[in-house]
Amino acid sequence: MNRLESLKFLNYFKRTSFKHVFSDITKGPKIVSVRLSSDHDDHHHHHMRPAREVDIEQKTTLNDIPVPSGSWQESYNAKQSKYNMYLLLSVGAFVASGFVIYKYGLFNLYTSPHRSAVGTDFPGAKFVTPSSARFVSAVRDPQSKEPATVVPPTKEEPVNYAPVPEHAPYLIIGGGTAAFSAFRSIRANDPKAKVLVISQEKHKPYMRPPLSKELWFSDNPLKEYKFKQWNGKEKSVFYLHDEFFVEPMQLSTSENGGVAIVNNRKVARLDVQHKKAILENGAEVSFDKCLIATGGRPHNIQSLEEASAEVRQRTTLFRSLDDFERLYNLTKKVKSVAIIGGGFLGSELACALGRKSTETGAKVTQILMESGNMGKVLPTYLSKWTTNKVRGEGVDVVTNVKVTRATFKNGKVALELSNGQETLVDHVIVAVGIDANVELAKQAGLEVDRELGGYHVNAELEARTGVWVAGDAACFYDIKLGRRRVEHHDHAVVSGRLAGENMTGNHKPYWHQSMFWSDLGPEVGYEAIGLVDSSLPTVGVFAKKTDKDTPRAVVEETGESLRSETESVAKPGDESPSIRTPMPDDDYGKGVIFYQKNNVVVGILLWNIFNRMPIARKIIKDQQPVDDFTELAKLFNIHGEE
Repeated sequence: MNRLESLKFLNYFKRTSFKHVFSDITKGPKIVSVRLSSDHDDHHHHHMRPAREVDIEQKTTLNDIPVPSGSWQESYNAKQSKYNMYLLLSVGAFVASGFVIYKYGLFNLYTSPHRSAVGTDFPGAKFVTPSSARFVSAVRDPQSKEPATVVPPTKEEPVNYAPVPEHAPYLIIGGGTAAFSAFRSIRANDPKAKVLVISQEKHKPYMRPPLSKELWFSDNPLKEYKFKQWNGKEKSVFYLHDEFFVEPMQLSTSENGGVAIVNNRKVARLDVQHKKAILENGAEVSFDKCLIATGGRPHNIQSLEEASAEVRQRTTLFRSLDDFERLYNLTKKVKSVAIIGGGFLGSELACALGRKSTETGAKVTQILMESGNMGKVLPTYLSKWTTNKVRGEGVDVVTNVKVTRATFKNGKVALELSNGQETLVDHVIVAVGIDANVELAKQAGLEVDRELGGYHVNAELEARTGVWVAGDAACFYDIKLGRRRVEHHDHAVVSGRLAGENMTGNHKPYWHQSMFWSDLGPEVGYEAIGLVDSSLPTVGVFAKKTDKDTPRAVVEETGESLRSETESVAKPGDESPSIRTPMPDDDYGKGVIFYQKNNVVVGILLWNIFNRMPIARKIIKDQQPVDDFTELAKLFNIHGEE
């Protein structure tokens, strides 16, 4: 092959596909016919002898390949432009499909936040964190001298989902206090109502307040989950016996209606337009009216969220009855515990575990960012008094610090604090509030408050036509105090009750000022209502406490530990209490703290004064400017029993 032929072939190969070149070359040899004759024959044609024709096989050469004209670069560029156009169209179609899937919620992309639990290193603890249960991991903190901890995989068994009814006239999503109050209200207004409750919890509805209070002071709280009230009488944490409920698949045929609960199930998506709830396994339940009472999830701190698996396994985000059971068993084994958080829950747990440490010998440490316990609620002087009370229960309270890092050292959790100190403990309890569970909002097209969290609802607690919200997850408009979201037991009771009434056809607005209470053991407690924020101006009026001014005394008198159930109007007092600046060495036996905005009382806290909530509620409702707090304090009769 000469140079000219090589150039022709190269130019042809670049401008045509290999397929064409291959087919041209491999079509096979050409067969040609050749007439054979000799010079003798040519010269002696007069003999007229015919010439011989023979078939000769002629092979294809490069000379037979057609040579296209033009530059090969032009052809290449044209094809590349076409391919690029196809690529752009494919990418555009993929992006558009993903947007449609995300916009219309065809897949549930939500991932629940990690709920840490007690590690398996402690005797009696037989569970691991969900994230470590699905694979084998060997994790070791770089600063730890301990060998890596290997978390064995768990075999995932197929889930057998119990059947659920295809339709429920009343559907309640969530199984807490708000749900209980709602279905009780529905049945009271519609005696033959058929109510279906779908709950992620494995228990029937129960009360949460005893989990951080009385249960810790009971002899055997895990026996049927009963606790001793401050008056010594036993009571169950469950609102109702199991016999109250009907079987879910018998609800539709129940002649007198009833309430059925499906436990351990999750509503993954809510179709408000077509009135359907889609469960995690794809099962659908249609409804006529629906209540969202999903409550909240315990909040975590960043340093623990980013910690190693060993640290997370030794961390409890305290919220549920299961959390109490695990922690109660754990405290019998460990020698040191740290509680992060200085609010209601953290302070109550600190007092409970501190008192229990006299039996177990465990060291209890409480870490808080504020200058004292419940520093966001109580005035500074009362917060510091409360901190001394908690320390008196045997708790090491560390104030004005935050946890900057958490590592695993020598079999313990090392908490590095912002003041440079380090605390080594066996277990960590996080009690820093909750986040409203609004997981269903996006797919259902429901509005969520960006600042307060929770579903936006109107005055009748309705988020959309036929869909109501109650409890911790509701962000409602208070006609006196503005838009609010409340995370207390009384609010769950009252909002659940009102939502249930409105689901049966009423149209009542939510005007109730819910109260909340906290007990630091049987001797010190308080009740509050309205906006109780330590950043607001306050006026406090105090008096000497008597034996009747304790949580134990009020329970002995009423027989009820849930003080939201024992509100009663007290007689106004006759004496005029004196108002003065509180002193550091004062013994704040009992008193009233007024919280103000623009010279108007917006919140009231009753310190060791009980069953006066109706008076406080009326003061806030009236919204009258106050010039003389001496006269106002007389209404609470704080000197009447001295």
